[in-house]
Amino acid sequence: MRIGDAAAAAGTTPRALRFYEERGLLSPPRRTATGQREYGPDEVARVRVIRELLALGLTVEDLRSFADRIGLLVENPRRRCGPPDSGGPGAGVVDRRIAALDAEIDRLSRLRAGLALRTYERP
Repeated sequence: MRIGDAAAAAGTTPRALRFYEERGLLSPPRRTATGQREYGPDEVARVRVIRELLALGLTVEDLRSFADRIGLLVENPRRRCGPPDSGGPGAGVVDRRIAALDAEIDRLSRLRAGLALRTYERP
């Protein structure tokens, strides 16, 4: 299928597919005789996994660090990333991202508490 059809099937845009390819998350696709990109179901499945991981808070740079293992998640979507020493896809990256999210939640909670003290009357 052509890039527009593949993008629609994966729930994204042609521009995103090109971006994933540029960043090494998606292998360069086959080309037609006229040079147009051709994608198959495997590439669409990979893009869906990439989008899911991005939606969960991982960054493109995070995904680049284990791009060679994203296929394992395509083959088995329920596969766990595992602890840092497991060698599983994303080992260590997920723990670092969770720690960063926890730190951001703490920071935002402190901001909220400070703002609430300044804006609401307390009984």
